[in-house]
Amino acid sequence: MSESASGNIRIRSADSVRGTVRVPGDKSIGHRALLLSAVADGDTTIHGLPTGHDVISTMSVLSGLGVGIDGDPNAGVCVRGRGFSSLQAPSSALNCGNSGTTMRLMMGLLAGRPFAATLCSDGSLSRRPMARISTPLAHMGAQFELVDGTYPPVKVVGGSLTGMTYQTPVASAQIKSAVLIAGLQASGMTTVIESSLSRDHTERMLAEMGVVVERQDLATSVTASPLRALGRYEVPGDISSAAFLLTAALLLPDSAITIEGVGFNATRLGFWEIVHGMGAQIHADTTESRGEPIATIQALSSSLQPFDLRGSQLVRAIDEVPILAVLATQASGRSVIADAAELRVKESDRIATTAAMLRGLGAAVQETADGLVIDGPTPLNPGVIECHNDHRIALAGAIAGLIARGDGWTELKGGGCAAVSYPGFFDDVMALSGAVVEEYSS
Repeated sequence: MSESASGNIRIRSADSVRGTVRVPGDKSIGHRALLLSAVADGDTTIHGLPTGHDVISTMSVLSGLGVGIDGDPNAGVCVRGRGFSSLQAPSSALNCGNSGTTMRLMMGLLAGRPFAATLCSDGSLSRRPMARISTPLAHMGAQFELVDGTYPPVKVVGGSLTGMTYQTPVASAQIKSAVLIAGLQASGMTTVIESSLSRDHTERMLAEMGVVVERQDLATSVTASPLRALGRYEVPGDISSAAFLLTAALLLPDSAITIEGVGFNATRLGFWEIVHGMGAQIHADTTESRGEPIATIQALSSSLQPFDLRGSQLVRAIDEVPILAVLATQASGRSVIADAAELRVKESDRIATTAAMLRGLGAAVQETADGLVIDGPTPLNPGVIECHNDHRIALAGAIAGLIARGDGWTELKGGGCAAVSYPGFFDDVMALSGAVVEEYSS
């Protein structure tokens, strides 16, 4: 189905899910492959890029900086990298769409360029904090102007940077990556120290591109360095996207699915660790490609125990909290999600929107300051879900509707935003489950 990004979607429940599928490319890796290839020395052809709006925003911003980009994510994209010095001052504001990763990583890229540029947004990104990125970059020598000192649009005046040691206030791959990308343009060494290890796709890709990346415990260091072009790069499937279909298989009876070519990076395996601890019948066969582990994952219907998610494990599962909450509604006991206050400043307040979604379907959910408490098992009923233009809520809501009992529809208001990270999601759901899914007018 060709759902529109802002359209309403409704879904009926399914009896089971069965089959083999590939999920879209990993957004986190896709952004970094585009951005780092743009300042490498040589051409890189990237295959497997996700086709959602966020990665398109990164391509658009790079084009606005004079980077040559040919092709499209469906067929492969050729990025003509000519080094950091090839970037040009943009003729107008650079629209990051609704992609926080685009804006935050671009701040690190632009911090070392000898011109001014403005990064803007056309959605909820305008309400998301950017001072956590501008603060360390300003200490390195860049200048920033933000609304109320915090919010987009962000004007960056780049220049000569000096390396530093920076301890992040929260474990964040976006902060770490922005500072490291700036460090590639700075004099001296740049070191980022985290409280717990966030996803490390940037470090892995930089090493593949010839950069000496020093890692010791929670500290990562780089010095100014040219980047060697990747040549040809295949983006692995997004484990965060895979989590939604895996959840459907675990919760629906007589289900068995296989998902091929999924990124299996240890810093992204919080969901995997949790479902294993819940007693899930799930298995992965792994290989490695260009510095990133890759897996074929199989999942079967399972009886599940509750979980307690917090601390460093929460960091490794930050994107999967909404779908883990759906899993918790069907586990035998009380599940707790804590230390997740960061979710209140995502595309939506994901703690509040996840709680509202599940309560509307009949789940027993308590919202706390930094997480959720969920009692199960509780049968879910068809209902109405406000997606708040948040793709993770739309995807989790669709799976909740798929496992709901009863003959009615589960309505996803604005559910078309699922295409931000998983275009074709509803087609895959229909192919695997036979469920009826359709667009509707409000």
